[in-house]
Amino acid sequence: MRLFHFSEDPGIRVFVPHRAPTSVVDDELVWAIDEWHAPMYYVPRQCPRACFWPGEQTTDDDRERWFGGIEARMVICVESEWLERIRAARLYRYEMPPATFESMRHAGGHWISRVSVTPLGVEPMPDLLQALIDSGVELRVTPSLIDLWRRVIASTLEFSGTRLRNARGYDAALFQ
Repeated sequence: MRLFHFSEDPGIRVFVPHRAPTSVVDDELVWAIDEWHAPMYYVPRQCPRACFWPGEQTTDDDRERWFGGIEARMVICVESEWLERIRAARLYRYEMPPATFESMRHAGGHWISRVSVTPLGVEPMPDLLQALIDSGVELRVTPSLIDLWRRVIASTLEFSGTRLRNARGYDAALFQ
């Protein structure tokens, strides 16, 4: 199993557990993502994105509605105002040693460590759009994610939404 952490900072020597201000988990943690779900992080950190894919519980109707005629394993949607920032961003992929990580046990592929972690290595990701293409996902660019996100979370798809509070028209009350 390979685990990664993505950052715009190329010089992180040790990841120290902390409580992320936006986390729903009230604990000091180091976060990582598994290899299959890693493309969800091939965008700048603050970029809102809606990611979804068929899972074991996905109905045939939803599979056809959302993935009919699409060969991609996952769809990642971003807002059009972020496209230029994605093109310009430089991310660094840190490979994390899996020994101290435990799965969050949900479909999003997130892993956590409660102790400091020294990465195995770091490599630049100079072309995020090409990385997305090479990963076998479909990138969709839309003016706003909010209506799409409401439909995704009401479906039988597996999904992960990140930084949606940065999406155009976001209202926290809509998602409680």
